[in-house]
Amino acid sequence: MFRLEYLNIPENDTGIKTQRYKALLNLPIKLNAKKDYLITGVEYNRFDMGYSQNLPFDKSELIRFHIIDLNVGLITKWNENWNLVTILTPRMASNFVTGTVTGDFFMNATATFWKERADADKPYRIVLGLTYNSTTGLPVPLPLINYYRRFHPDWSFTFGIPKSGLSYHISKKHSLEMALLLDGYYINLQNNIPLENGQVASKISLTSLLGTLVYQYHISKRMSLFAMVGKTVIQEGILRNDDEDKVFLLNDESNFYIRTGFKIGIF
Repeated sequence: MFRLEYLNIPENDTGIKTQRYKALLNLPIKLNAKKDYLITGVEYNRFDMGYSQNLPFDKSELIRFHIIDLNVGLITKWNENWNLVTILTPRMASNFVTGTVTGDFFMNATATFWKERADADKPYRIVLGLTYNSTTGLPVPLPLINYYRRFHPDWSFTFGIPKSGLSYHISKKHSLEMALLLDGYYINLQNNIPLENGQVASKISLTSLLGTLVYQYHISKRMSLFAMVGKTVIQEGILRNDDEDKVFLLNDESNFYIRTGFKIGIF
């Protein structure tokens, strides 16, 4: 429901480094005695990029990027065991060098079924659904899967997309997790960048698979501080044209990274 986060990806062999600042706030509003909720919220990400090597084009407009999401969702009681969660997310993603333009706007949507038994002998949670993300370039909904189980007093696992992991619960206050997760972005470039090969770049994207070790200090059941270190297993930073085609490879070298922050959540 609330999250503040800082990410640092130091410079790798391609000479590129990244810092990301994230802030998220979602407010649940109870609608009735059935415990249906309206969710409204906003998320902001700022990326600061650094380049130590020369590129065959002007990189002055590839220094800072912004992503702003507005979240409007509904959690309803589907039946005794399952909840239905629907979320609509208008997005602006751009370098914002000249205000806003039509290409800065994207639309994402998610629909999932959510079942949870926190009071079971071996607590578990299942989330099954579909998500449509206009920035993937795929005009079809994609699967969203999350299966969590506390199979031992000291151990739990999460299996799914975009995250899977194994956690060791040292105590009520401290836990460690090894995880694999997908991350990335897709951002509009307001001024097209002409390239030496005759192509024109109008978008920048990053897709990465991260291996990470996460430490959490649980201030309360819903509130925690976290720190993670890890490495990108797969990474591809790309300049794209309006047809989603790759026109220039910026970065495909692995990076170490650190991420830290504070969160309040229902999970």
